[in-house]
Amino acid sequence: MIRPRIPTLLRANRPFRNYWAGQSISLFGDQIALLAIPLLAVLTLDANAEQMGFLAAVELAPSLLFAFHLGAWADRRRSRRALLIAADLGRAFLLLGLPLAALLGVLSLPILYVVAFLTGTLGILFMVAEQTVFTSLVRPREYVEANSLLIGSRSVAEVGGKTLGGLLVAAVTAPGAIVVDGVSFLLSALFVHRADVPEPPAASPDSGGLAAGARFIRRTPLLRASLLGTATFNLFNTAFWALIVLFATQELHLGSGAIGIALGVGALGSVLGSAVAKVLAARIGLGNSMILSFVLAPLPLVLVPLADGPPALSMALLMTAEFFSGVGVMVLDVGLFSFQAAVIPDHLRSRAWGAILFFNWGIRPLGALGGGLLAGAIGLRPTMWIAAVGGLAGVLWLLPSRMSQVRDLSEEGGVAPSAPPTDVPVAVP
Repeated sequence: MIRPRIPTLLRANRPFRNYWAGQSISLFGDQIALLAIPLLAVLTLDANAEQMGFLAAVELAPSLLFAFHLGAWADRRRSRRALLIAADLGRAFLLLGLPLAALLGVLSLPILYVVAFLTGTLGILFMVAEQTVFTSLVRPREYVEANSLLIGSRSVAEVGGKTLGGLLVAAVTAPGAIVVDGVSFLLSALFVHRADVPEPPAASPDSGGLAAGARFIRRTPLLRASLLGTATFNLFNTAFWALIVLFATQELHLGSGAIGIALGVGALGSVLGSAVAKVLAARIGLGNSMILSFVLAPLPLVLVPLADGPPALSMALLMTAEFFSGVGVMVLDVGLFSFQAAVIPDHLRSRAWGAILFFNWGIRPLGALGGGLLAGAIGLRPTMWIAAVGGLAGVLWLLPSRMSQVRDLSEEGGVAPSAPPTDVPVAVP
C-alpha cells in the first residue's frame, strides 16, 4: 500500500505546521461563509438585488478605507502573531453572533451589514500582519514550498468548501452553517497561538509614515512591475468573472447545474497549479514562472467568448478555461507571495502589504463596475472578449523588467538573479 508522503516542511517545522493547519481550517470556513451569508440574507431576511450588492460592497470597503492605516499600525506592534489571534477571535465572535441574533428573532439587514464591515476590517488586519509571521516561521529558501502548501489549502477549500457549505445550509440552515465558520476561526486562533516563533522587532517611529510601504514599492522596480501587472490582470479578470454567470446563461444557454459543475470541476486546476508551482519555479526560475503565469492565467479564458454551439460543447469549453486558468492563477499566487516576502524588509512589511491590498483589492470593484457598464453599451460577448484578452496586458509590465533574471530566493532575504549584472535591482538594500 502506498502511503501519502507528508511534505518535509510540515514534518520538520512544527510552528509552521500549526500555522498551516489553522489557516487550512479557516479557509474552509471562509468558503462556507461565502455561500451561507448571502443565503442568510436572501432566505432569512428577503434581501433584494440592491441590498445584496450593498452587502458585498461593505465587506470590500475596509480594504480601501483602512489598508494603509492598519498596515502602519501593525508594523509598530511588538507581536504581529497576537494581531492574527485577535483578528481570528474577533471574527469568530461576530459570526457566532449572527445565528444567535437569528435565534432571538432580532437579526436584520443593518446587523448583517455591520458584521460584514467589521469582519472585513479584521480580515484586512490579519492580511497585513500575516506576512511578518510567515517570514518568521520559514526561511527564504522555503518560501515557495510554504506558499505552495498554504495556497494549496486555499485551492482545496475553494473546490470543496462551497459544496460543503451548500450541504450544511440544506442540513442545518444558513445560521447553522455560519456557526461552522465561527468555530473555524476559533480553531485558527488556537493553532496560530501554538505557532510560537521569535518575530522581528517592531518598526521604529522614524521608519516612515503611512505611505512608507507605497514609497518602497515605487522605488523597487521589480516589486513595482509585479504590482502593476497584478492590478492590470485583476481589473480585467474581475470584469470577466462578474459577468460569467450572466454570459453562461444568456449566451451559452447553460443551466445553473451545468454552470456549477463546469466551474466546480474546472476549479480542480487551482489544486494542480499550487502543486506544480514549486517544481516549475525550480525548473525555469522563479521570475520566468511568474511571467509564464501572467500569460497562463488569462489566456485560457478566451475559450469562453469563443464558445458558440451546443450547450455540451460550451460547458466543456467553460470547464477547460476554468481549469487551465486556475493552474495559472495558483502558480502566479505562489510565485508572487514568495517574491514579495523575499524583497519587502521586515520593518515595512505590513505597510507594504497595506499598499498592495489597497491597489489589488481596490481595483476589483472598478473592474466589476466597468465590465457591467461596457456590457450594457456593447453587449456581453464583445465585453467578455475584451476582459479575457485584456488580462494578458498584465504581463507587459514584467517583460521590460529584469524579472526573467530572478532565479530563486536567497537565504539572506531578497532574490538571487541567474546572472549578476550590477544594474539589476533584485536585492533588498
